[in-house]
Amino acid sequence: MLDRDIRTYYDRGGERNRLDGTLELLRTKVLLDRLLPAPPASVLDVGGAFGVYATWLAGRGHRVKVVDPVPLHVESVRGKGIAADEADARELPEADASWDAVLVFGPLYHLLDRSDRVRAFAEARRVVRPGGVVLAATISRFASMYETLLNGMADYPEFVDLMRTDLATGIRRDTVHLADGFTTVYFHRPAELPDEVADAGLHLDDLYAVEGMTHWMPDIARRLSDPDDRALVLELAARTEREPSTLGATPHVLVAAHR
Repeated sequence: MLDRDIRTYYDRGGERNRLDGTLELLRTKVLLDRLLPAPPASVLDVGGAFGVYATWLAGRGHRVKVVDPVPLHVESVRGKGIAADEADARELPEADASWDAVLVFGPLYHLLDRSDRVRAFAEARRVVRPGGVVLAATISRFASMYETLLNGMADYPEFVDLMRTDLATGIRRDTVHLADGFTTVYFHRPAELPDEVADAGLHLDDLYAVEGMTHWMPDIARRLSDPDDRALVLELAARTEREPSTLGATPHVLVAAHR
């Protein structure tokens, strides 16, 4: 189900602590609180990795199950008392219309072909109840350019070449060997998302800039550690989350849709 590069990244635990203390985590929780049905609801977490969101949602009273293609993730989630199955986002082992909400956080990052991304959206539609919400995370086409320019990587030709390819094709392959490298990934243009959602038979509600421009503040980690600064960062991100002109400048775009 996974190519070797992707499997290598996740088998080494690349997602175990990645979200710790991040704006991505804080803002995604804000959006989940607002967009999911009130607990107790049934939530299928597709690509749930080590269960960061699943355990948090279970603690808020939701009934949660994780589906993930990586055995390490499934074993870890089960060890936390959360139900989990090993499976692919494009072929979910779930009955039709059996969940109140479906999260697709991660799978769309690694589906390079449009047809596969539409298939993943369509599977989410199949298993969510009529009127149920589907929330999906994507990475912006321009995220790697901002990262290259703002983190000093523009001085390294190897990273500049990667950035050029990212911008031209949206596809980055076989970078798991790099220090702090991610893995094979697809960078969405925000304008691609409405048609992918529609072609899967879902109805788009909105696109949200998860972190927005605030992610690129040079001292963002320090600010998130201070309660007053953190409150201001979250306020500014929320104020601009639905502004179309910011969608290309955020690292992650959240798709909100319903069946």
